[in-house]
Amino acid sequence: MNLSVYLFGSLIVFFLTGMPIAFAVGLAVAFTILVWGEVPLIMNFQQMYQGIDSFTLIALPMFVWAGDLMGKGGIIDDLLILCRVLCGRVRGSLAHANIVGSMFFAGISGSASSDTAAIGGALIPAMVQDGYDPDFSVAVTAASSVIGPIIPPSMGMVLFGSVASVSVSALFIGGIIPGILLGVSLMIVAAYYSHKRNYPKNTQKYTAKEIVVSVTKGLPSIVLMAIILGGILGGIFTPTEASSIAVVYALLIGLFYYKCLNGKIILKSLCDSMALAGSVLVIVAVSYPLGWLVAMGQVPVMVSDFILSVTSNKYVVLMMMNVFLLFLGCIMDANANLLIFAPILVPIANQFGINPVHFGVMFVLNVIIGLATPPFGTCLFIASGIAKISMERTMKAILPFCLAEIIVLMIVTYFEPVVTFLPRLFGLM
Repeated sequence: MNLSVYLFGSLIVFFLTGMPIAFAVGLAVAFTILVWGEVPLIMNFQQMYQGIDSFTLIALPMFVWAGDLMGKGGIIDDLLILCRVLCGRVRGSLAHANIVGSMFFAGISGSASSDTAAIGGALIPAMVQDGYDPDFSVAVTAASSVIGPIIPPSMGMVLFGSVASVSVSALFIGGIIPGILLGVSLMIVAAYYSHKRNYPKNTQKYTAKEIVVSVTKGLPSIVLMAIILGGILGGIFTPTEASSIAVVYALLIGLFYYKCLNGKIILKSLCDSMALAGSVLVIVAVSYPLGWLVAMGQVPVMVSDFILSVTSNKYVVLMMMNVFLLFLGCIMDANANLLIFAPILVPIANQFGINPVHFGVMFVLNVIIGLATPPFGTCLFIASGIAKISMERTMKAILPFCLAEIIVLMIVTYFEPVVTFLPRLFGLM
């Protein structure tokens, strides 16, 4: 029997039992090696070690810790005040502040779930109190949270770059324009419903002094984004080195600017962040032998032959991949999708002449849209839990925002310069 039948058959069985992803993948790989009998089991452990023995992957726990420190350092409230000032006195200003806040926070955490918890915990109750419908408040928060893994730093792009051997710097910079497009598209949808439902305006008038104070307090997050992007674009440091600099920066402003950090909070932040990063790295470890077996089983070749039997048109292939990845994003964790299916789809993309940086951003955008897409979107569950409303109401309210995100995905898919213009401009590809 073909190796791929053992591998994916056992993987599906383990997934259906409700087993955690890391255990399902690890057991499927071990089972396949034992039953197939062509390679020793020790190869599994060698591949696991090689998978996490990566300088690039050091960036993942460091960016997670930097984001957590910034959150515990008191930056979220000041960041949201800055966003309200920037959005002005327009109808639905709190909805727009929610989206702009997610765009700023994306430059800190790089995680959609962190964005949902941090922004949603502060803004969803405020929006409901101001007269916004709870389901709309949840929808705006969950939909805008997916900007986090697109605007750098991005954990998804670190993982994709590691698995597919693509420049993480190029992926980071390639995500800037798509991330901005996501924010703009969501603000258009929010503006439409704000006027249709007559949501409140921000009636507060800000004096020049208040504006200066809000900008000053919100400045640390903007400075962090400037440090990360400026350092990478200027060739001063790599994304991995940038992650360490981000941690040092977060510690300094938390201790001396906001004065909200102490030894106890720093230790708790370290433990929480390493637990989260560790859970992702376990999936990374077990996914590497999976990718190794996928290659040995000629799975990319078989999938490529199937696609070629249907069409040889690159644009039709891109659409097929989009539909497949969007479906996976609705039912599986984004990181698992990246680590399991990137080794299968990247060789096919290369065969059709699709730029690897373009494909990487498209891939990450696909799977993170699933975080806000019914029925299993993680961000939906977090946001609806904060608002204490049913998932049915949330699912209905978020559909227009999901449609806007899919339109942006189509633009990214079929207009390559949206992704590649900035990396090429700065000599990263």
